[in-house]
Amino acid sequence: MKHRIVVLGAGYAGAFAAGNLARRLSPADTEITVVNAVPDFVERMRLHQLAIGQDLAFRKLADVFAGTGVRLRLARVTGVDPERRTVAVTGEDGDGELAYDTLLYTLGSSVAHHGVPGVAEYAFDVTGRSSALRLRERLAGLDEGGTVLVVGEGLTGIETSTEFAESRPDLSVALAARGELGAWLSPKARRHLRQAFDRLGITVHEHTGIEAVEPTRAIAADGRSIPADVTVWSAGFAVQPIAAASGLEVAENGQIVVDRTMRSVSHPDVYAAGDCAYAIGENGQPLPMSCASAGFTNMQATAAIIARLTGSEVPTTGLKYHGNHISLGRRDAIFQMVDGDVRSKSWYLGGRTAARLKSGVLKGAGWGIAHPTFGMPKRKRRLATAPDRAGVRVAA
Repeated sequence: MKHRIVVLGAGYAGAFAAGNLARRLSPADTEITVVNAVPDFVERMRLHQLAIGQDLAFRKLADVFAGTGVRLRLARVTGVDPERRTVAVTGEDGDGELAYDTLLYTLGSSVAHHGVPGVAEYAFDVTGRSSALRLRERLAGLDEGGTVLVVGEGLTGIETSTEFAESRPDLSVALAARGELGAWLSPKARRHLRQAFDRLGITVHEHTGIEAVEPTRAIAADGRSIPADVTVWSAGFAVQPIAAASGLEVAENGQIVVDRTMRSVSHPDVYAAGDCAYAIGENGQPLPMSCASAGFTNMQATAAIIARLTGSEVPTTGLKYHGNHISLGRRDAIFQMVDGDVRSKSWYLGGRTAARLKSGVLKGAGWGIAHPTFGMPKRKRRLATAPDRAGVRVAA
């Protein structure tokens, strides 16, 4: 019987991983199924562009995986039973269950409300296509002079506020930062960032925590009222509670605790990659939730799965950041190099050159998703062992 590999989620981590597995493992031995709630691949790194009214082309996952041997199941994951090695799903065909021998969990993350009153009811976000489209509709209805407050000084907050201000100069855009804007950047890059905000007319409220969101304003920790016809919440990410509810060992924030090969420390048939993996980087710190982390962890997870199934030595891939790439609208950007401890180096690249580099990164990621098996090599690796359905590995 074939070894059943189930990949949960077809975002940056899951889509790349499924294609890599299909490319390198023989279909005579393996059966790969991808479960995703929506039929399209969503370029999360560009959702702030979608929200402000730019038209993006979405790739159908059925087209992405056509001819690869990867099976696509359009359904929402509702639960995982790692003891029975099954996944519960629900979709247009109703409720169902998928059995697996190896599970790769890549369900990603959504916006973190942090328990702030009014965020769930009144704030918008750009962590998913549906939420970005809801924000798009609201922004399209704003008249000249409408106020937009972006909460959060991380990469998402910076890219969202600058994209909005550039695309809609008729709006009054502001950003609320808990600390100093761009505090982690080198001095020159921080100066570049501030100049971009000044050029785009973005108001910055530094050292300003938001403690409540209302329909037309946000309330700061010091009691100030900040006008906001639209509040965009970009103050962090949260994972779904599915992993924690399943009995997998998770960190305090619900991420699956994995070893250096992205294998669950509690259930060896489960791997995790992307935002839902609690993985320790080469600097000894947990990897942040980001597209770069999705790339590192999915490459490590697929390499480990393939090696263990084919009886090879498990390789280790790099888990080290080299820099942060921040878009500042369509014609400006910052690429900040970092050291092994993720501290900013003095060197950075800015302006149109950095913007073209960021555009190339986005196009490269899109091309990789559109070609998940990179040409389907003629020779694929056979499994060294075959699973029986009682969970015991026997010689193939």
